[in-house]
Amino acid sequence: MENRQYYYAYQTIIGKIHIVEQDNFITGIKYQPPETKPQEKETLLIKETYLQLVDYLTGKRQLFDIPIKTAGTAFQEKIWTTLQTIPYGEVWSYKRLAETAGSPRGYRAAGMGNNKNPIAIVIPCHRVIGSDGTLVGYAGGLHIKQQLLAIEQQYTKQE
Repeated sequence: MENRQYYYAYQTIIGKIHIVEQDNFITGIKYQPPETKPQEKETLLIKETYLQLVDYLTGKRQLFDIPIKTAGTAFQEKIWTTLQTIPYGEVWSYKRLAETAGSPRGYRAAGMGNNKNPIAIVIPCHRVIGSDGTLVGYAGGLHIKQQLLAIEQQYTKQE
């Protein structure tokens, strides 16, 4: 079986995003172009992912319905799975993330796993903040993290 990887970039209200598809799974949503250079092509799955992201950014969607695949260490995979359980509009501390993932003292490791998240927004690493309530670390920059949290707060309050 041939390993097909594609990517396409879109301009959004939070800036440019790069969506990567491999073997009919979304494997990356990043704020920077992929380090490897897959073929640039807007596939049906990449376009559907973009449309779902637009719906999310405009408050029309809270959950994503796209096939995703991650490739990390066992601990990273556990962190990424746990991130997907954080409800829309809610924020957790790194400590709570670590505890929920089954590693109560591993909040720094949880932070590193969070940092390595390959599928931004869909795996909502932006919902993790410092224990004191401050915004800390985000691959797209704290201004984007703040925008994503503000979008979720705005549309959570309207319900």
